[in-house]
Amino acid sequence: MGKGVIQSVLDFLFPPRCPVCRAYVEQLGDWCPACMKEAQQPHAILLPALSQRFIGAVWALGIYRGGLRSLIHALKYRKKRSALPCIASFLQESSFVLPEGVDVAVPVPLHEARYRQRGFNQVELIFGEWLSAHGIAMEQALVRTRKTEPLYKMARQERKKSLQGAFSLASGADVRGKHILLLDDILTTGATLSGCAAVLCQAGAERVDALVFASDHR
Repeated sequence: MGKGVIQSVLDFLFPPRCPVCRAYVEQLGDWCPACMKEAQQPHAILLPALSQRFIGAVWALGIYRGGLRSLIHALKYRKKRSALPCIASFLQESSFVLPEGVDVAVPVPLHEARYRQRGFNQVELIFGEWLSAHGIAMEQALVRTRKTEPLYKMARQERKKSLQGAFSLASGADVRGKHILLLDDILTTGATLSGCAAVLCQAGAERVDALVFASDHR
Protein backbone atom coordinates (compact mmCIF):
# COMPACT_ATOMS: atom_id res chain seq x y z
CA MET A 1 0.00 0.00 0.00
CA GLY A 2 1.44 3.38 -1.03
CA LYS A 3 2.27 6.11 1.43
CA GLY A 4 -0.42 8.40 0.01
CA VAL A 5 -3.07 5.72 0.37
CA ILE A 6 -2.04 5.05 3.96
CA GLN A 7 -2.23 8.75 4.79
CA SER A 8 -5.66 9.00 3.16
CA VAL A 9 -6.91 6.11 5.28
CA LEU A 10 -5.47 7.69 8.44
CA ASP A 11 -7.05 11.05 7.57
CA PHE A 12 -10.40 9.33 7.12
CA LEU A 13 -10.15 7.45 10.41
CA PHE A 14 -8.49 10.28 12.35
CA PRO A 15 -9.27 13.53 10.49
CA PRO A 16 -6.80 16.37 11.20
CA ARG A 17 -7.94 19.07 13.58
CA CYS A 18 -6.90 22.57 14.50
CA PRO A 19 -4.50 22.34 17.48
CA VAL A 20 -6.43 24.98 19.42
CA CYS A 21 -10.19 24.71 18.86
CA ARG A 22 -10.12 21.14 17.45
CA ALA A 23 -12.16 22.11 14.39
CA TYR A 24 -11.63 19.87 11.36
CA VAL A 25 -8.96 21.12 8.96
CA GLU A 26 -7.77 20.01 5.55
CA GLN A 27 -4.29 18.68 6.28
CA LEU A 28 -2.23 17.48 9.24
CA GLY A 29 -0.65 20.50 10.89
CA ASP A 30 -3.20 23.01 9.59
CA TRP A 31 -4.86 25.55 11.87
CA CYS A 32 -8.32 27.01 11.43
CA PRO A 33 -8.05 30.63 10.17
CA ALA A 34 -9.42 32.17 13.38
CA CYS A 35 -6.96 30.42 15.70
CA MET A 36 -4.01 31.09 13.40
CA LYS A 37 -4.92 34.79 13.30
CA GLU A 38 -5.14 34.98 17.09
CA ALA A 39 -1.76 33.27 17.63
CA GLN A 40 0.08 35.03 14.78
CA GLN A 41 1.09 38.23 16.50
CA PRO A 42 4.80 38.86 15.91
CA HIS A 43 5.99 41.65 18.19
CA ALA A 44 9.12 43.33 19.49
CA ILE A 45 9.87 42.99 23.18
CA LEU A 46 11.46 45.65 25.36
CA LEU A 47 13.36 44.02 28.19
CA PRO A 48 14.44 45.75 31.40
CA ALA A 49 17.68 47.71 30.89
CA LEU A 50 19.90 45.20 32.71
CA SER A 51 18.51 42.26 30.73
CA GLN A 52 18.83 44.20 27.46
CA ARG A 53 22.49 45.10 28.07
CA PHE A 54 23.94 42.48 25.72
CA ILE A 55 20.97 42.10 23.34
CA GLY A 56 20.27 44.37 20.40
CA ALA A 57 16.65 43.50 19.69
CA VAL A 58 14.18 40.86 20.87
CA TRP A 59 11.15 39.54 18.98
CA ALA A 60 8.46 36.96 19.61
CA LEU A 61 6.66 35.25 16.74
CA GLY A 62 3.37 34.82 18.56
CA ILE A 63 1.34 34.95 21.74
CA TYR A 64 2.21 32.28 24.30
CA ARG A 65 -1.19 31.87 25.92
CA GLY A 66 -3.60 29.50 24.21
CA GLY A 67 -2.54 27.48 21.19
CA LEU A 68 1.21 28.07 21.25
CA ARG A 69 1.39 27.24 24.94
CA SER A 70 -0.26 23.86 24.38
CA LEU A 71 2.04 23.06 21.44
CA ILE A 72 5.20 23.95 23.36
CA HIS A 73 4.11 21.96 26.41
CA ALA A 74 3.25 18.93 24.26
CA LEU A 75 6.69 18.96 22.67
CA LYS A 76 8.76 20.08 25.63
CA TYR A 77 7.24 18.20 28.55
CA ARG A 78 5.39 15.28 26.95
CA LYS A 79 7.89 14.68 24.11
CA LYS A 80 5.10 14.72 21.53
CA ARG A 81 6.74 15.29 18.16
CA SER A 82 3.21 15.21 16.74
CA ALA A 83 3.16 18.93 17.67
CA LEU A 84 5.84 19.68 15.07
CA PRO A 85 3.59 19.81 11.95
CA CYS A 86 1.43 22.45 13.65
CA ILE A 87 4.54 24.39 14.70
CA ALA A 88 5.90 24.18 11.14
CA SER A 89 2.59 25.41 9.73
CA PHE A 90 2.60 28.34 12.15
CA LEU A 91 6.13 29.32 11.11
CA GLN A 92 5.34 29.04 7.41
CA GLU A 93 2.40 31.42 7.85
CA SER A 94 4.39 33.92 9.90
CA SER A 95 4.68 37.47 8.58
CA PHE A 96 7.84 38.06 10.59
CA VAL A 97 10.80 39.30 8.53
CA LEU A 98 14.10 37.88 9.77
CA PRO A 99 16.78 40.51 10.47
CA GLU A 100 19.34 41.12 7.76
CA GLY A 101 22.98 40.21 8.13
CA VAL A 102 22.59 37.31 10.54
CA ASP A 103 25.66 35.06 10.35
CA VAL A 104 24.38 32.19 12.46
CA ALA A 105 21.50 31.23 14.77
CA VAL A 106 22.35 29.87 18.23
CA PRO A 107 19.75 27.97 20.30
CA VAL A 108 19.61 28.31 24.07
CA PRO A 109 21.15 25.00 25.20
CA LEU A 110 19.85 22.35 27.55
CA HIS A 111 22.00 20.85 30.27
CA GLU A 112 23.43 17.51 29.18
CA ALA A 113 21.39 15.60 31.77
CA ARG A 114 18.13 17.20 30.63
CA TYR A 115 19.02 16.62 26.98
CA ARG A 116 19.53 12.90 27.67
CA GLN A 117 16.23 12.78 29.53
CA ARG A 118 14.26 14.60 26.82
CA GLY A 119 16.16 13.26 23.81
CA PHE A 120 16.20 16.59 21.96
CA ASN A 121 16.46 20.34 22.35
CA GLN A 122 12.99 21.63 21.53
CA VAL A 123 14.39 24.96 20.33
CA GLU A 124 16.36 23.20 17.59
CA LEU A 125 13.28 21.25 16.51
CA ILE A 126 11.07 24.33 16.45
CA PHE A 127 13.36 26.57 14.40
CA GLY A 128 15.74 24.28 12.50
CA GLU A 129 13.95 23.63 9.21
CA TRP A 130 12.36 27.07 9.06
CA LEU A 131 15.67 28.89 9.42
CA SER A 132 17.38 26.52 7.00
CA ALA A 133 14.74 27.40 4.41
CA HIS A 134 15.72 31.06 4.92
CA GLY A 135 19.42 30.31 4.50
CA ILE A 136 20.37 30.70 8.17
CA ALA A 137 22.48 27.93 9.70
CA MET A 138 22.14 26.87 13.31
CA GLU A 139 25.19 26.31 15.50
CA GLN A 140 25.37 24.89 19.02
CA ALA A 141 27.79 27.59 20.15
CA LEU A 142 26.70 27.52 23.80
CA VAL A 143 26.66 24.85 26.49
CA ARG A 144 24.77 24.79 29.75
CA THR A 145 27.40 24.05 32.38
CA ARG A 146 25.07 23.82 35.35
CA LYS A 147 21.66 22.26 35.70
CA THR A 148 19.05 24.70 36.97
CA GLU A 149 15.60 24.22 38.42
CA PRO A 150 12.62 25.03 36.16
CA LEU A 151 12.60 28.81 35.90
CA TYR A 152 8.84 29.24 35.60
CA LYS A 153 8.62 28.54 39.34
CA MET A 154 10.97 31.42 40.22
CA ALA A 155 10.67 35.17 40.62
CA ARG A 156 12.83 37.46 38.46
CA GLN A 157 15.70 37.83 40.95
CA GLU A 158 15.70 34.11 41.69
CA ARG A 159 15.99 33.35 37.99
CA LYS A 160 18.89 35.75 37.59
CA LYS A 161 20.75 34.20 40.53
CA SER A 162 20.04 30.65 39.34
CA LEU A 163 21.43 31.40 35.86
CA GLN A 164 24.66 33.05 36.98
CA GLY A 165 27.51 31.07 35.44
CA ALA A 166 25.10 28.56 33.91
CA PHE A 167 26.27 29.06 30.31
CA SER A 168 29.62 29.05 28.53
CA LEU A 169 30.96 29.02 25.00
CA ALA A 170 31.04 25.54 23.44
CA SER A 171 34.45 24.03 22.76
CA GLY A 172 35.68 25.10 19.33
CA ALA A 173 32.93 27.69 18.82
CA ASP A 174 34.07 30.97 17.28
CA VAL A 175 31.57 33.84 17.35
CA ARG A 176 34.05 36.70 16.98
CA GLY A 177 32.71 39.47 14.78
CA LYS A 178 29.47 37.62 14.05
CA HIS A 179 25.87 38.78 14.09
CA ILE A 180 24.10 36.14 16.19
CA LEU A 181 20.38 35.34 16.30
CA LEU A 182 19.79 33.79 19.71
CA LEU A 183 16.81 31.42 19.84
CA ASP A 184 14.48 30.20 22.58
CA ASP A 185 11.00 28.74 22.78
CA ILE A 186 9.49 31.05 25.43
CA LEU A 187 10.40 34.41 26.96
CA THR A 188 9.17 35.46 30.37
CA THR A 189 11.64 37.73 32.19
CA GLY A 190 14.48 37.56 29.65
CA ALA A 191 16.98 36.22 32.20
CA THR A 192 17.94 33.19 30.10
CA LEU A 193 18.45 35.21 26.92
CA SER A 194 20.45 37.81 28.82
CA GLY A 195 22.74 35.16 30.33
CA CYS A 196 23.39 33.56 26.95
CA ALA A 197 23.88 36.89 25.17
CA ALA A 198 26.43 37.96 27.78
CA VAL A 199 28.56 34.88 27.06
CA LEU A 200 28.37 35.46 23.29
CA CYS A 201 29.27 39.14 23.55
CA GLN A 202 32.15 38.45 25.92
CA ALA A 203 33.41 35.91 23.38
CA GLY A 204 33.53 38.62 20.72
CA ALA A 205 30.16 38.53 18.95
CA GLU A 206 29.54 41.80 17.13
CA ARG A 207 25.77 41.80 17.75
CA VAL A 208 23.26 39.51 19.41
CA ASP A 209 19.56 39.73 18.57
CA ALA A 210 17.03 37.28 20.01
CA LEU A 211 13.98 35.52 18.60
CA VAL A 212 11.56 33.41 20.62
CA PHE A 213 8.68 31.30 19.40
CA ALA A 214 6.16 32.75 21.84
CA SER A 215 5.79 35.26 24.64
CA ASP A 216 3.12 37.25 26.43
CA HIS A 217 5.80 39.82 27.31
CA ARG A 218 5.60 43.11 25.39
